[in-house]
Amino acid sequence: MIRRIKLDNLKVLTKNKKPEKNLLVRIKKTGGRGSNGRITSWQKGGGSRKLYRLVDFKQTKQDIPGEVIALEYDPNRTAFIALIKYDDGDKKYIIAPHGLKVGTRIITAEKAEPEIGNRMKLKNIPEGSMIYNIELESGMGAKLVRSAGSCAVLLNRDAGYAQIKMPSSEVRKISEECFASLGTVSNPEHRFIRWEKAGKSRRKGIRPHVRGSAMNPCDHPHGGGECGSPIGMAYPKTPWGKHALGVKTRNKRKWTSKLIVQRRVKKKRK
Repeated sequence: MIRRIKLDNLKVLTKNKKPEKNLLVRIKKTGGRGSNGRITSWQKGGGSRKLYRLVDFKQTKQDIPGEVIALEYDPNRTAFIALIKYDDGDKKYIIAPHGLKVGTRIITAEKAEPEIGNRMKLKNIPEGSMIYNIELESGMGAKLVRSAGSCAVLLNRDAGYAQIKMPSSEVRKISEECFASLGTVSNPEHRFIRWEKAGKSRRKGIRPHVRGSAMNPCDHPHGGGECGSPIGMAYPKTPWGKHALGVKTRNKRKWTSKLIVQRRVKKKRK
């Protein structure tokens, strides 16, 4: 099953296509260390060397049609990316929607045809459409719905705002002047992939994880005891004593909180 899914993904991508050199930059690895040189994120380090693809989230080439010349794998994200060659000769990477094919022509405009890959303002997108790559503020570039297989739904519009149902089931208001792309994000089968061995995780920069209950009491709140003894508390904690599950972490003073119409539906824990 795992192999079949991988082969299906390979069929979508353009064969024997190397990344566009002008759209590549080198990533400096941190090994989980912050600006002061201390480890701030555990279990990170190593990993294969990879180059970052410069994805055009703003898609500033407005009213200039472009053609999809390649669909490529991006090691830095879960979705596939598409290489677009615009009519003025410029080339850009974008997040590829599911179902986009090589040779398809797309456009970014204030108002365009409601077809997969086209990008336009929320006030001109038909209600009920599936959208992705959504701006939170006009002109700031896409911030929402960019991971593999995800999409949001445009519910309705009122008083200069569009109500959008997010993949998390949250309903929020976003200005009608913001841009969004039509369709769903590519590579929906990404969530079914299972890494078969530890070596693949190491190549992704993920180091072995040590259980807190296997540590000493001075190193972790779960530490101490003999063999398989319980952690001795009703809920799990982080190494710094903070709640690890079921705790709200959103800043109550965040300016976007007033635009949330309906909070997400909490999933029932099994």
